[in-house]
Amino acid sequence: MTDNTESKTSGLEFTEASESRDFLKQQLDQKQAQLLQLKPDCDPLERAHLQHEIAEIMLDSGGNGMPEAAWGLAKESFLIYMKHDQFEDAVHALDALYRTDLPGSVIALGHAMWLSVTYPIDPELSIVMMKNLVDDTPDKSDGAAVAAATAHYIADLRLEGEKRDSVMFLTTNMIAKVAERHSNVTDQGQLNFWMDKLELNDPNLFLPKLAQVIDAIVAGDWWFDRDELRAKLPVN
Repeated sequence: MTDNTESKTSGLEFTEASESRDFLKQQLDQKQAQLLQLKPDCDPLERAHLQHEIAEIMLDSGGNGMPEAAWGLAKESFLIYMKHDQFEDAVHALDALYRTDLPGSVIALGHAMWLSVTYPIDPELSIVMMKNLVDDTPDKSDGAAVAAATAHYIADLRLEGEKRDSVMFLTTNMIAKVAERHSNVTDQGQLNFWMDKLELNDPNLFLPKLAQVIDAIVAGDWWFDRDELRAKLPVN
């Protein structure tokens, strides 16, 4: 007898992929129709949310021209969010820009990281932005170490209870993996030494280093006025 298990599995995967593409196309057509129906004087945030949704669907769909189209929509959404001080939504839009993998995607990540540290948005979203940098940098990069330390600091500072414990477990593992690839660190003693050496235990030391990393990523191409945004921060 001939074993048809592999061919049956491949056929099932093809069917599921085809159904997924059809579903995404339907969603894209529906959202685009809704966008066209918006009146010029509609709530700008309603337009931004819809454009962001369309950009996300485009990124999931793939295909020729989709990243470029997604970029235009997500960038406009980002600008609207920033104009209305919707900083968490702005970071989501920047994440979409980053995932287009177009030439400006790393600059978008730099902006997302700056907002994630400066404003008290969803800490888990902020940590994802730090992880993006970790994943995008060479093994020996000190920038990855600083980003991992910042992720751990954000979890400690902004989360509470069981959520804090579970997320800090993940950020601890992130630091350990960065240390291993950076300096072949394999045990706790080596990790402690490595963190002391790179000054990763004191946010007063590693946060300014993160600012330098972000400045290098953005390379002067800032899409907002940082001084103006700092002035909007709540006074404790």
